[in-house]
Amino acid sequence: MTERPQQFASDNYAGLCPEAWAAMAKANAGSAPAYGEDVWTKMAADAFRNLFEAECEVFFVFNGTAANALALSSVCQSFHSVICSAAAHVETDECGAPEFFSNGAKLLTAASADGRLTPALLRGLATSRSDIHFPKPSAASITQATETGLVYSVEQVRALSFACRELDLKLHMDGARFANACAALDCAPADITWRAGVDVLCFGGAKNGLGLGEAVIFFDRALAKDFEYRCKQAGQLASKMRFLAAPWLGLLESGAWLRNARHANSCARRLADKVRGLPGLSLAFPVEANAVFLNAPETVLDALRKKGWRFYTFIGGAALFMFAWDADPAQVDALAADLAEIAQSNMAFNRKVR
Repeated sequence: MTERPQQFASDNYAGLCPEAWAAMAKANAGSAPAYGEDVWTKMAADAFRNLFEAECEVFFVFNGTAANALALSSVCQSFHSVICSAAAHVETDECGAPEFFSNGAKLLTAASADGRLTPALLRGLATSRSDIHFPKPSAASITQATETGLVYSVEQVRALSFACRELDLKLHMDGARFANACAALDCAPADITWRAGVDVLCFGGAKNGLGLGEAVIFFDRALAKDFEYRCKQAGQLASKMRFLAAPWLGLLESGAWLRNARHANSCARRLADKVRGLPGLSLAFPVEANAVFLNAPETVLDALRKKGWRFYTFIGGAALFMFAWDADPAQVDALAADLAEIAQSNMAFNRKVR
């Protein structure tokens, strides 16, 4: 089996980008106060406020599971429910963490062909029951960009926010790939968050050039009350907080957060453009951010694995390729070339056996 110099099974494969690494090195020069009292944490929080053009409350945690679970626990109680798409990461990939940290709040899921929640789906679940025997809806959660690689437009976020206000719900955004959504939409971060009615955002760093670390940003500052205690109780209060915060400062002040996302998105489009029209292959979803979902016969996928390529097929059986800040266009082209060779060979074989 060929050893590939780079794989595209996940954008978690990438290391730290240079800007994050440099900021980490600067923060490592000497000692600093612990538990977020350092200058790096304060500067990183202010950098987020500048980015979003808002006085928001900012907290740094180790990973996305904690960010989402703790954020949701701040907007609901144990007898509440959170409405989300059936494909939402908080439903399928958090090992019950949102329910655990909220002491039992229930996730109500809506089936959606493309993985996006809509106002109609939201209203349908929120108004399905109002009796005391059913968990009371308290919030909605959307993923930006979605688990299917699509993005919510500004108008779509606003429509969901309007429905949330109508139903007295808070709106949470899982932004594991928030930077990719901003790059895809070419909009200001504020336009698809607080200006569109989002109450709390979990801004992903690990998939955008950080080694670890996510930011939980409360635009509705009242929801942040006692959030630091939630973080401490959950084991998310870093004693050397500067090492979580400083890499963010490197990303935000340099603009690398957006450059990284634009590069990742462009590599996804590069692969999609090169494989479009190949025999037996099709895109499962439009390519809008940094993900490519490829429908292909199992014989093609097996042959691709034998050539050393890694990928997942956990969403509808489609092969998933994810691109990060460090994606090498030459390796994207190598993947596309192997796909083309295999697809053509598979078509020729099928013609022969007929």
